[in-house]
Amino acid sequence: MCSCLSQVQQSGYSLCVKKWLHALHVGTIHGENKIRINFSIKFNEDGKSRLNLPPMFIQVLKSKIHRVTVTEANVDYIGSITIDPILLEAANMIEGEKVQVLNCNNGERLETYIILGERGSGVICLNGPAALKCTVGDIVIVVSYASMEFEEAKRFKPTIVFPNTSNNTLI
Repeated sequence: MCSCLSQVQQSGYSLCVKKWLHALHVGTIHGENKIRINFSIKFNEDGKSRLNLPPMFIQVLKSKIHRVTVTEANVDYIGSITIDPILLEAANMIEGEKVQVLNCNNGERLETYIILGERGSGVICLNGPAALKCTVGDIVIVVSYASMEFEEAKRFKPTIVFPNTSNNTLI
């Protein structure tokens, strides 16, 4: 008999789950080690099993504004990045969306969220602490990601825009 954490038996078939759990982190709650894993095991008519795990999701590039110029940096603002709505619409991004900002001038990378700027202004303004990671005139790349099933991700095509870096307008 297996001394594993859990055992599945049907038609004389045993499956030791301990091996699967070996690499998983076991959290401690009130002094007790507890773990929760969602999976099921189905048995075919011939007694062979098939493990059914939840679908695997991966993070993939959803949208990218490639190389825009920082027009403002406002340390005293609450936080975020202000972006011209014309750029957002072209890149399939929305207000409040989490983004990564990659500074091409100094290599800094940061995460923040989008707020809407004035339409047609070409504004790219880093606010709050993010303003300390750039200076006006720096070239940045703004990217967002989406979670999707592995097979869907293989077919997915991100939206990428290449604005004019001199005025942040679409070419």
